[in-house]
Amino acid sequence: MDVLLDNLSLFREGFYGTVKLTVVSALVAIVIGVVIAGCRVSPVLPLRIFGTAWVTLLRNTPLTLLFLVAFFVVPKVLYPDLDSFVLAVCACGFYTSAFVAEAVRSGINTVSLGQAEAARAIGLTFTQTMRLVVLPQATRNVVPPLSSIFIALTKNTAIAGAFDNTDLFNVSKTLSNEGYDIVMIFVWITLAYLIITYAINGLFRVLEHRLEVAR
Repeated sequence: MDVLLDNLSLFREGFYGTVKLTVVSALVAIVIGVVIAGCRVSPVLPLRIFGTAWVTLLRNTPLTLLFLVAFFVVPKVLYPDLDSFVLAVCACGFYTSAFVAEAVRSGINTVSLGQAEAARAIGLTFTQTMRLVVLPQATRNVVPPLSSIFIALTKNTAIAGAFDNTDLFNVSKTLSNEGYDIVMIFVWITLAYLIITYAINGLFRVLEHRLEVAR
């Protein structure tokens, strides 16, 4: 308990950093992922090619490599004064968006083609059809896989601790360097990650249950 009690403020700061990074990255991943999923099922060939390339490239690129690109290439090529938190969110959010896009695309494919054809027949555009008809129905089937994706995202944010971000992994490095028992450090860090992942799992179970009732 001494490891926790003597460094409670540091653990609290790291816990908050991990939660903040997870939530913001998840929001970025959802927005981009839905757009990319729309590109994947779009009738416009260039958009389908772009969506396929995005998913294929990011799903097959190690996340650590994306962090290296974000922190050592992006500042030199695009904008040199980006905050380390923003760069970490970009790396995690873009990477996770590829998995979100595939989950959303799978959900879209469960919606009957006749639904989209009927919407187009009454004059709705592709964007309106997706927003008003297809995506609301696909959401029921997308919620379960998104839970696993965001739990994986929570654990992936640990890489950000090696790139000047305050999170639970960064806390473990700091305490280890100060000579605290590494076993107890990892016990408390593991419990903190379990709290976050169980909260995500519980949230998505509630969403899934509500959507099942609505069905």
